[in-house]
Amino acid sequence: MFITCLDLEGVLVPEIWIAFSEKSGIPELKRTTRDEPDYNKLMKWRLGILKEHGLGLREIQEVIANIDPMPGAKEFLDELRSITQAVILSDTFTQFAQPLMKKLGWPTIFCNELVVADDGSISDYRLRCENTKLTTVRALQSCGFETIAAGDSFNDLAMIRASKAGFLFRSTESIKADNPDLPATEDYGELLTFIKDAMK
Repeated sequence: MFITCLDLEGVLVPEIWIAFSEKSGIPELKRTTRDEPDYNKLMKWRLGILKEHGLGLREIQEVIANIDPMPGAKEFLDELRSITQAVILSDTFTQFAQPLMKKLGWPTIFCNELVVADDGSISDYRLRCENTKLTTVRALQSCGFETIAAGDSFNDLAMIRASKAGFLFRSTESIKADNPDLPATEDYGELLTFIKDAMK
């Protein structure tokens, strides 16, 4: 039995923090897991910037409300789920993900949780588990699944490498250069072909 594990941002939807950076006019918030391998370091830095500018969950959710899936993403996900089970493994947060899941047809997502104060400020975050993507892939494997994984960032590499087959999708040139053994594509159709071939 196979299950495909997909990253969310950069693979199915645009990067939320980049969109918020552009809307808020704070260029520092464009930094993502494509740039910073240490997720905890990145999040603590982000929360510090939000606090410094007096921004909270409401302002971010207003930007998310206007984010649409990448062209072809929903169709890709629909076709993928017609041939195999799929789950989105993301380091985003439930408070960010819900409107995006609605636009993608309510796929299953495992993600993290923000700690939000009464005034709407984001005081902290809770990871679902340590090494969320790799831990989840290993748990799925322990349940009898063979995993196939695709993502674009540093925090996807562990789940990609731990899977029966793994692919880089719309990744950076530096990540692709550092991982030349991983098949890479920019196209949903080709990614679907990669996944189908891996299931044979």
